[in-house]
Order: sequence, then C-alpha cells, then structure tokens
Amino acid sequence: MLARVGAFTVRRRRAVVISAVVGLIIAGVLGGTVVKKLSTGGFTDPNSESARAERTLLQTFHFGNPNLVLLVTAKKGSVDAPAVRRQGLALTATLSKEKDVARALSYWSLGSPPPLHSKNGAQALVLAYISGTDDHVRERAGELTTKYTRADKTISVAVGGQAAVFKQVGDRVEKDLRKAEAITFPIVLVLLILVFGSAVAAGLPLIVAILAVVGTLLVLRIISAVTDVSIFSLNITTGLGIGLGIDYALFIVSRYREEVRGGRSVEAAVVRTVETAGRTVLFSAVTVAVSLSALLVFPLFFLRSFAYAGIAVVAIAATGAIVVLPAVLASLGPRVEKFVLWHHTPRPVGEGAWHRIALFVMRRPVWVGLTVVALLLALGAPFLGVKFGLPDDRVLPPGSSTRLIQDQIRHNFSSEEASALSIVAERAGSPSRARTTRVDAYARAVSRMSSVARVDALTGSYIAGNRVVGPTALSARFQGRNATWFSVVPSVEPYSPQGEKLVHNIRDTRAPFPILVSGPSATLVDSKEGISGRLPVAGIIIALVTVIVLFMMTGSVVIPLKALVLNILSLSATFGAMVWVFQEGHLSSALGFTATGTLDSSNPILMFCIAFGLSMDYEVFLLSRIKEEHDKTGDNVGSVAIGLERTGRIVTAAAALLAIVFLAFVTSGITFIKMFGLGMALAVVMDATLIRGALVPAFMRLAGGANWWAPGPLRRFHERFGLSEAPDDGFVPERVLEHTG
Repeated sequence: MLARVGAFTVRRRRAVVISAVVGLIIAGVLGGTVVKKLSTGGFTDPNSESARAERTLLQTFHFGNPNLVLLVTAKKGSVDAPAVRRQGLALTATLSKEKDVARALSYWSLGSPPPLHSKNGAQALVLAYISGTDDHVRERAGELTTKYTRADKTISVAVGGQAAVFKQVGDRVEKDLRKAEAITFPIVLVLLILVFGSAVAAGLPLIVAILAVVGTLLVLRIISAVTDVSIFSLNITTGLGIGLGIDYALFIVSRYREEVRGGRSVEAAVVRTVETAGRTVLFSAVTVAVSLSALLVFPLFFLRSFAYAGIAVVAIAATGAIVVLPAVLASLGPRVEKFVLWHHTPRPVGEGAWHRIALFVMRRPVWVGLTVVALLLALGAPFLGVKFGLPDDRVLPPGSSTRLIQDQIRHNFSSEEASALSIVAERAGSPSRARTTRVDAYARAVSRMSSVARVDALTGSYIAGNRVVGPTALSARFQGRNATWFSVVPSVEPYSPQGEKLVHNIRDTRAPFPILVSGPSATLVDSKEGISGRLPVAGIIIALVTVIVLFMMTGSVVIPLKALVLNILSLSATFGAMVWVFQEGHLSSALGFTATGTLDSSNPILMFCIAFGLSMDYEVFLLSRIKEEHDKTGDNVGSVAIGLERTGRIVTAAAALLAIVFLAFVTSGITFIKMFGLGMALAVVMDATLIRGALVPAFMRLAGGANWWAPGPLRRFHERFGLSEAPDDGFVPERVLEHTG
C-alpha cells in the first residue's frame, strides 16, 4: 500500500505540494485566532464532590469560594481608623455592584474579624466572587484589576486572588510561547544544516514542522467550538509539532539520500523511501498517538486538551512526512543537495561510531546493563518521596505583580481567608430552632479541628469551639430554604498535606445532615483521586497498544515487553530528577522558580504519556532497521550493530533537536511549564543515549535468538497478518512507476 502512496506522491507531486500550501494558508488564517478560544482552567474534575458543592453553592446561594481579593493598605495607622473604615466600606459596596460579582465581603462589612486584617493591623482584605466560566472569570479579573488598583492619601489597593493569578498565568504562557518559538527556530535551523550539510535539505524538516504546528492550530480551533480546550495545549502543539515534524522528516530525507547514493533514480528512491521509512513513521505515529490518547480517560480537560493537540499534531506530522515531503523531494530531485555547505561522506557499513558502540556493549552486556540500570534507579529514587499539589500563585515568577500581592497575604495574615473551604448542606432542613441548634453544634465541632482558624455560619462566627460573633445581617448569606453552608477558614497552606488532611477530617466527621465540601484543598484532594482512579486504565491502554503494534511490526512478544520495561525505567529516572529539582528545589535559584514542596499532580501524567510515546518513536526507528537486517541475515549481533549504526546518527540528531525544542520552555516564567520542558528534554536525551545506545543492545545480546520468539499460534498469525518490511530487491516494480513522470 505504501508503495502506491509513494507512487501517487511522485505522479501527482505538483498537486500535492499546491494542496499543502493552500491548506497551510487556510489553517493559518482560521487557526490563528485559536488563542482567544482557549481556556486557562481545566485542573479540576467536574464530577467531583468539590465541583458539585461549588455548583450547589452558586445555584442555591448565588455565591462561591472567593476568587478575587483586594488587599487594602492604610497609608498611616491601622485599618480601623475612621477614614480607612469609610473607604473600605465604600470599596466593598462598589465592588459588590460590579457586573458578574455575586458578592463582596470585607473586614469592615463583616464586623472586623481579626483574621481579615494583617498581623500589624495596617492591611485588610476585601473578598469577592466573580461568577461565570473560567475564561469569563479571568477576563473580568483582568478588567477589575485595572479598575481597582489604585492609591490615594489614605489607602492603596492591590488586586489578587485565584482569578487574577490565572489571568496573569494565561497572559504569561502566551508571551513565553512566542519567546520559545523565537529561540527554537534559528537554533534548530543551524543544527539541521549541520546534520544535512545542505541548506535546501535542512529546510525540508521545517516544512513538515510548520505544517504540523499550523494544521493543529486549526484542529484546536474546531475542537474548541464544541468543548473546552486548555491554552497550555499550545505548548505541546509547538513542542511536538516541531519535534516530530523534524524527527519524521529526518528519517524520510536520510533514507531518501541513502537510496539515491545506492544508485536509484529520484522517483524510485522516493517510492522506496515511503515503503521503508514511511512504514516506520507510520508505526511511530500510531504508538505516539495511542500514548497520547490515554490522556482522554482523565476527567481534567487540561489533560484531555493535550490529547486533542497531540493526536492532531502526530497525524499531521506523519501525513506531511509520508505524503507532502516525498512530493517535495520528487519535485526538487537533485536540487535537494543545492547550497551544500559541507559534505558528509557516510562511512562503509561496519565502520561507524555507533557500530563500534553496539559491539562494545554486546561484548559486555551484563556489566553495561547493570551499570546503566543502577544509574537510572539512583536517578529515580527521589520519586519515591513525591508529593502532589495544584498550581497556585507561586507558579508565577517572584517579581510578578499578582505574586507579590499573594506573598503579602500569605506572610502578613494569620489565616488563608481567600482559600476558605465551603461545607454545603443541601438538606439541612427548613428554618427552625432545631436546625439552628444543629448548625451551631456542627460549626463549633468543625472550629475545634486542627488547622481551622475560623468557621462562619448562619449562627455566627466560631473560633476554637467558641462563638465569637453572633448572627448579624450578613449571616443571611448562609440562609437557604432547606439548605445552609459553612465557610471554613484554614490556618494552613491550602495546597499542602495539612490542607488535604483538613478536608479528610471534615468529610470523615459525622455531620447532622448530608454535606459536600469544596474549596482549594478539597479540589486538590478530588483531583488527585480523579487522576489516580483513571491511571490504571491509561496504563493498560498504553501497554496493550504498544505490545500489539510492536508485535505486528516484529512478530516477537519479547521485544514489546522489553520496550515497556526499559521505557518505564527511563521515565522513572526522569520523574526522580523532577522531584529533586522542582519539589525539593535544588535548582530553584538557577532556574528562577519557587519550590512549594509539591509537584503539580497532572504534570507527571502528561509527561509520562508524551515521553512514553516519544521513546516508542525512537524504539520503532531502531527496531525497523534491526528487523530489516535480521530478516536478511538472521544474525542477531550483526543486525543489532548495523541497525544501531543506521539509525544512531539520525536518532541522536532528532533527540538533540527535540531536546532543544523542549529546553526552550525552560525559559518560561511559569514553573510547571519549566518542569515540562526540562523533564521532556531529559527524558528524550536519556532515551536516545542510555536506553537505545546501551540497554537495548545489551538486552538483545543477552536474549539472543529469543528476541524474535513468539508462541506458535501468534507466529502464524503474524506471518499471515503482520506488517513486514517491503523486500528490497534492488529495484522498484515497473508497475509502480509506470505512470510517474
């Protein structure tokens, strides 16, 4: 089939190239506006208890957990000064009348509770809830930030809160993405010229990369019209689009040049390249796409968005490499080698550096294998102490305006007022003396819990089991027809083990009515449970499809299992390094981030699926040539050495280019983008060197003839249905090329 695809691209080369150009223009015009349609949310499970509690709170009480905070600072004296109090009350009243602001409360309007003013009495808080979708909330947060950031002779006002934080995060991501692209393209072009030696040949991989990136923008634009898509999916669009576009094009162009040097005509070389390298690209694309599709099982649309973008970019990159690029090669012909800057003369087979490395490893398979495994296990050891969290203001650079405000609130106030938990009781009973008694008793019980600073309820405010303020006019916000709710202000960081423990304690404590708990700490607990609950399903999908695809390619059941074990070993080492760097903060000064003692709970899942797919990308590249040689000679050692020699330079170049693409993300000001970039770069480099250069040859040497073993029924199945390499009989059948011209 691929021979016919190759022949079609040769025969219709002009039509294919023109169609690609037209498609690129259309995708650029329609997909260029996708940023405005993407969301900065998606970190929560919409079906979790915390999400259901949040919806009930909004529908029943027209209020939600505060997502906008005004930090009011008195220029002189304390926030209890009459002039400051008047301005504080006026500010609260004005903010409460703003469009989409469901409610605004403050130190002054709530009767001056101590936790709402700073430890030195010079600052106080105004808390508000902006209603609407995540994107609308953040847009309004930007507008309100501009409007309410002010100063006069009495007070100064600064704006923070979750909505303002993630508004700034979204703006920063868009800016950092443009910077990463500006850094990446010139460096990649220079390295491609070094790899190919020809300016024309070096430009070909960039064609596929541009097609993949721009085409995926159009796909995301279409998907965003029917469901939520995260703005962070643009990072994988750029990273994988450039990386896989270059990977696939490197393999196609290198194989094409190899076929031309072997004496084939341009047309015959193109068809043979699509038959062989195109098959490898197709296998690779399937394995990468399946690895990414596992992200679809998770309830967080942040993760699902990476699947949308990843699958699209893989499909378009593979199509560009198998269809568009061969048409370009056929059109250029010998002009591919124009503007040669230096000549690379391939060494005769058996004399290359990678051939010598493979033989060195296979002469000492046990020693090399144990050494590399020990190194990877040592790198992975810190992952045993991983602690998961969710992103907060500390993902922003320390000098960011919103980050500065949140740091002041964190350090100057005794409790986390803006991170209160909400306990929602939908069926608390109709208003009565009995309900009042139950509410009072429950509020007292919760206020006695460790890590609770204060509980506000229908019956007043409670601290350490004592009611310190009785019901006031503002207590009416807790009143529902048959429902009520409680605001629980924690004294600990919300995204922390202590915050999680508080949620569990509340949920485990017997209440006089059914309850739902929401708030930042509850969201963290539910997100972790949502991810961990779906993780086995994602793992099974990846493992099964990997085994099936590699079996269909090789006819072996040993090689797929070996690939799974080695990939997991490599990724464990990557995750261990990420714990050491980002959770423990060992390189925080050098990389410019703030360590929080946790890792974003969704990042390792994301990195696992992407890195696993990319490692299978290189596995397929290597195995395709090993299998090709083994089918010719039956020599296990020789086929491994020649396969590594044939692909080593290409895989190394592809890995280096892909690592540079990911390392560009380390320049981002957002911590979890830095982590993604550094982690992916490390995973790619380790896989292309330690795994492909050392462990694969060592394992295949030790396994010997068992590498290609399969039970009789499976072997017969593969002989009938397996996808074998097209035979290289030295020429392309005349019937394939008879219509080329």
